[in-house]
Amino acid sequence: MAKTRPGVASKIKPGRKELDQYTIKGTNKIVKAGDCVLMRPSDAGKPPYVARVEKIEADARSNVKVHCRWYYRPEESLGGRRQFHGAKELFLSDHFDVQSAHTIEGKCIVHTFKNYTRLENVGAEDYYCRFEYKAATGAFTPDRVAVYCKCEMPYNPDDLMVQCEGCKDWYHPACVGMTIEEAKKLDHFVCAECSSDDDVKKSQNGFTADDAKVETKRRKR
Repeated sequence: MAKTRPGVASKIKPGRKELDQYTIKGTNKIVKAGDCVLMRPSDAGKPPYVARVEKIEADARSNVKVHCRWYYRPEESLGGRRQFHGAKELFLSDHFDVQSAHTIEGKCIVHTFKNYTRLENVGAEDYYCRFEYKAATGAFTPDRVAVYCKCEMPYNPDDLMVQCEGCKDWYHPACVGMTIEEAKKLDHFVCAECSSDDDVKKSQNGFTADDAKVETKRRKR
């Protein structure tokens, strides 16, 4: 059975009623079922927990509770944080809980991985999820994703990568002997395996110096 998050958790008493929405205390922000929220951690030194609200209920004394499904950060998973995990990456867990609505500090957006990588600017409230996570076993769904570069690692959207105009694969600058600054100045890039092909032509969607600047800006938080 999945562990219970530290915090204010309680069972719903008889006489409860389901609510359509809840206004976060001290704000005008409205939370509804399906929204993602930031919840106050038990340790003030830790970042807020992230959860998806499944249902909002009030008991006979008008105490509001939220049924939530937790997102885990990589460092909270059994395998821990790895190189390809982005700073804003979350895992949608199978851990459900009931919490006091007063522990909600704000709202956030958990994007699909694809939509997150298309953001022009990443705000403090933006996160992304590409895996579901079973808290009891540490298993992930899907259990594998596409890998890139010579290092064969999944894509970390925080890292700048350059695209080969020949094979169209993406590479980390360090893996092909470049610095980040050198990569940003590139007009085009051809990997070692494709560099001997005299017929390689510049692709219209090749990685240019301007593209590199856009990618770097996109990942600013």
